[in-house]
Amino acid sequence: MEQFDVLIVGAGHGGAQAAIALRQGKFDGSIAVIGDEPELPYERPPLSKEYLAGDKSFDRILIRQPAFWEEREVTMLPGRRVVAVDPAAHRVTTADGVAINYGKLIWATGGQARRLSCQGHDLAGVHTVRTRADADRMIAELPDVTNAVVIGGGFIGLEAAAVLAKFGKHVTLLEALDRVMARVAGPDLSHFYEAEHRAHGVDVRLGVAVTAIEGDGNVTGVRLADGNVVPADLVVVGIGIVPAVEPLIAAGAEGGNGVRVDAQCRTSLPDIFAVGDCALHANRFADGAAVRLESVQNATDQATVAAKTILGEEVGYEATPWFWSNQYDLKLQTIGLSIGYDQAVVRGDPATRSFSVVHLKQGKVIALDCVNATKDYVQGRKLVETGAVIDPALLADAAVPLKEMVRASAPTA
Repeated sequence: MEQFDVLIVGAGHGGAQAAIALRQGKFDGSIAVIGDEPELPYERPPLSKEYLAGDKSFDRILIRQPAFWEEREVTMLPGRRVVAVDPAAHRVTTADGVAINYGKLIWATGGQARRLSCQGHDLAGVHTVRTRADADRMIAELPDVTNAVVIGGGFIGLEAAAVLAKFGKHVTLLEALDRVMARVAGPDLSHFYEAEHRAHGVDVRLGVAVTAIEGDGNVTGVRLADGNVVPADLVVVGIGIVPAVEPLIAAGAEGGNGVRVDAQCRTSLPDIFAVGDCALHANRFADGAAVRLESVQNATDQATVAAKTILGEEVGYEATPWFWSNQYDLKLQTIGLSIGYDQAVVRGDPATRSFSVVHLKQGKVIALDCVNATKDYVQGRKLVETGAVIDPALLADAAVPLKEMVRASAPTA
């Protein structure tokens, strides 16, 4: 029976960073990283952007090269999926029936792409973009694609639509809500991106419901609730993820939409930690509410906290959330969480394709969405971290650098 001092389940950003942080902290015990994909840990964000577009090879999105893991004596166990956890025995079981014992367990599985449940959801040509294999299947089909339909107007859907439009495909984007990015951005940013995609030839349709995927073996169209059928040779489904925590919940861990963790990323089960997309944690930037943050930043920062806790350091997770999205020549950078904002200030002119939206709550700056405005993103971090109170008229004046407002503002309680 295999046994490791630290077993990391999940070979994404969180799992890789946990192993890296343990070795950086001089942990000299045995470490293994087990993942259900055949590859070594790689970056996922490029799958819907540079990798899909052919701008980056797979080798360039590996988090570390093979020699790195070998030199640090991190055992990689690819192509294996954990299906059960026995907290009392400190043991996991894989889908092929292999048992592995652990001293400490770090759960970094992220989530699976949420799939459609309607008729035709399993036809050939219907894709999600969560793994390298997903992207490779799409890439292989692209030469024969004329009409592409993207279901979902979040980051993944919009990024995929931008790449498909770049390839000259006729792209239709379907969003059930009344604007794109509705769950992560305010109306100003949503409307800007809707206009940008339409300017690049994407047929953006809002407030529409999908009732079926049509085809005979291969997809031929997407049927909408109004009876219309949108022609499709390829369909991309980008409607979020389902946190991969079933074995932990079945083992008795607290949670539901993710597994609940404390400030040290410990679950309610002994010697088991959880990090990344699947970790439900209290976040001060969400007024202490329990949230899951689906970002590389969250995965790597939580993994570092879990590793340091195992090393005996007294640390807690308090990282400032940040996100990004690349679409066409637009770089969106977000700092903070705009949950519950009550005022939005547009800084700069969206017509110039370089501007920011500052989100306020009860007068305090809680988040910035920056489009091709890296200076605002960098300088605005301190305003978010301190909950600075700034005159909205001053925030709207793009001629005044945010760093000057940082100096003039004082932290608020």
